[in-house]
Amino acid sequence: MEAIAHIRSAFKTKFGIPRQAGLVPELRASVVFAPAYRNPDALRGLEGFSHIWLIWEFSEAARDAWSPTVRPPRLGGNTRMGVFATRAPFRPNPIGLSCVRLEAIRTDPELGTVLDVLGADLMDGTPILDIKPYLPYCDSHPEASAGFTGARDMPLLRVDFPPALLEPIDKDLRPGLLGVLSRDPRPRYQDDPDRVYGMAFGGWEIRFRVEGDVLTVVEAKPDT
Repeated sequence: MEAIAHIRSAFKTKFGIPRQAGLVPELRASVVFAPAYRNPDALRGLEGFSHIWLIWEFSEAARDAWSPTVRPPRLGGNTRMGVFATRAPFRPNPIGLSCVRLEAIRTDPELGTVLDVLGADLMDGTPILDIKPYLPYCDSHPEASAGFTGARDMPLLRVDFPPALLEPIDKDLRPGLLGVLSRDPRPRYQDDPDRVYGMAFGGWEIRFRVEGDVLTVVEAKPDT
């Protein structure tokens, strides 16, 4: 297989990326097709769908060997579960699957047809292997059990982002950034209120602390 496209997102590194697609619906990203796949006919009819599946490669997690068990962050990183019972990136075939909202299909003078999506959990540059429409009548199963992950994600944090630090950041980036911070981007097993964490996002380096249910941004500067 070969990549048909790559994602363009605000995440230059893995730290801070939401743990699942759709958790931060304000996050904006774009799917840019490789030159060989910029034929608009390949997207004919896609405009009628609100959501799409992205099938992609864990390009930063590819390994020559694999393990039958992994340590899911959901369980604190201390309990091993079968790799096929998780969505961990370290798999026999490093393939990811994300359901995202299709916001727009637009034409770029240099890049051809581009898909603008919301809620993607992908690092900038991630290779896209395929795209399929999301079909609510068969893809949605509200009654499904969630196994060891539980039925819901962790409670949201209250984000204290001083206006003087937030103001210089592009307005289009702010909703996604605040959504990511409220989801607590730290590894689940880290809970040191004195530690300052750093996250690269949309050309900025965001530094923050977390104490209790409050995340406080202490610095925001252009990422060099």
